Amino acid sequence: MSLKTPNSKKPRNAKRDDVALPALGILGTLRWAWTQLTSMRTALFLLLLLAVAAVPGSLFPQRPINPAVVTQYLKDHADYGPILDKLQVFDVYSSVWFSAIYLLLFISLIGCVVPRAIAHWKAWRSKPPRTPARLSRLPVYGTLVVPAEQGLGSAVAAEQATALLKKRGYRVELRTPVGGDDSAGADVVKRGAGSADAGPAGSGGARRRNALASVGAERGYLKELGNLCFHGGLVGVLVSVAVGILFGYSGQRILVEGDTFVNTLVGYDQFNPGTDFQSSWLKPYSIKLDKFDVRYDRESPGKFGQPLDFTAHVTTKDSPESAAKDQDLKVNDPLSIGDTDLYLVGNGYAPVVTVRGGDGKIAYQGPIPAQTMDTVYTSTIVIKAPDAKPTQLGFVGFFLPTAVKGQDGVSFSADPDPLNPQLSLNSYVGDLGLDKGTPQNVYALDVSKLKQVNGRDLPAKGIVLSAGQSYSLPDGQGSISFDGLKRYVGLDIHHNPGQTWALGFALFSLAGLIASLFVPRRRLWVRFGDHEDGRTMVEYGLLARGEDHGLAGEGRAVRELLTKAWGLPEDAADNTSQSTSGKGL
Repeated sequence: MSLKTPNSKKPRNAKRDDVALPALGILGTLRWAWTQLTSMRTALFLLLLLAVAAVPGSLFPQRPINPAVVTQYLKDHADYGPILDKLQVFDVYSSVWFSAIYLLLFISLIGCVVPRAIAHWKAWRSKPPRTPARLSRLPVYGTLVVPAEQGLGSAVAAEQATALLKKRGYRVELRTPVGGDDSAGADVVKRGAGSADAGPAGSGGARRRNALASVGAERGYLKELGNLCFHGGLVGVLVSVAVGILFGYSGQRILVEGDTFVNTLVGYDQFNPGTDFQSSWLKPYSIKLDKFDVRYDRESPGKFGQPLDFTAHVTTKDSPESAAKDQDLKVNDPLSIGDTDLYLVGNGYAPVVTVRGGDGKIAYQGPIPAQTMDTVYTSTIVIKAPDAKPTQLGFVGFFLPTAVKGQDGVSFSADPDPLNPQLSLNSYVGDLGLDKGTPQNVYALDVSKLKQVNGRDLPAKGIVLSAGQSYSLPDGQGSISFDGLKRYVGLDIHHNPGQTWALGFALFSLAGLIASLFVPRRRLWVRFGDHEDGRTMVEYGLLARGEDHGLAGEGRAVRELLTKAWGLPEDAADNTSQSTSGKGL
């Protein structure tokens, strides 16, 4: 039989019905969620998650940039393409999940920065901490003795030390105890300090002195300020990027020599507006391509024919009323017109052709940009003449800048310069499908519903034209002539009202990061006491926030500063230590 006493312990698995667990409640849950969201750990996690979320944007084609490629991708991957489309993989940067991460990161950073900024502001305006009772316990500690012959006194020495530390960048407060009972100074009364404090007679009475003043000093508040600037700069970068996405735009244009591009919606080959961009905001500047020069390497062995320089000579006007300006556009050297940047991203040849229908009338006349395929500018070309009568005409083939016939009888380009330009074409007749209003790729021709007239395997053979030559299609269906050759450039046009701000905030954030990493946070206290024999006794101690390998050097610098100010010898009381143990004055 066992007896139970009041102190008997209950089994660990016993039910505690007598314990009432407090309910968190809706308000408490929201407060807990806000605390978790605004923690620095969450902000860093969201920043990493944002970088990961941006990866699909580089792996899959994006609809705002090239919708035709997205459409073709969906056709080629009919099994899982629609699933990816529902997950907004082809619209990553405007998707719900990417926007959610972006907004949460924005809120988290603001929630981190604002409370810390308020706390830092209060700390900056507050007084330095009270002088510790035992300075000898600080990591860096030292003492000085000012001889009686100096006639300095603790009050004057404290004032001088205050001025010196202010010049050194410390935020300083001079503390003079009232009635000798100040906790920051009274502790030094009646304490011994070894040789630095020994009176000439060695008696206990000779070692007594009064603590009259102390100085509290702090420096390194720029460390926390830099940390706040770093995170505030990140918020600024996020806002600037959001402004660019909302109110900016981008577009592409192929510009042939002699043509002019005017900044209007109809002037773009492809236009991608921001979410809230209005077409009325387009500034009507213009740019005309006068000439495009390419310089090739003609001397280096093994590098013959490689391009050395691309220069587009253009004439720009900031507005219809402004004066024209001659400027040059180069690779990696964009041209800025107002807030818009124009980049040179491609170039090629544009053969000038004239297409006539079976009725002899001109169905098309002008340059046709050809898509470059290799370094010698072998190019594919597509010509569409929907206005040809009585049947629409289409041509598909190659353009060779320097045509040379190989041993197999097939021509190829031997040089990127137009030394022997040649067009090799196949011709088609029928409905090109342009009258239905369905968008088509200008660099592709769907020949599935067309009748081929010319080709290598047909009796009429293919069409081969040199500059100045023409060819008549069989059965009087029309003709085509190769009239000349021009060059074209591919322009990538970007207008981002937030990019300058983003750069400024990024530099601001970088400066804050450097300050937070390299500015040390230090505290310094200096205590003064008058000895009965007339000497002024000084002890000082330094403390760092975190690791500071330069704290000992700062202690030596402070000692040197004080000894020079008071005219003491360099070896006066040179007992600065880095020990956490010692004796006070």
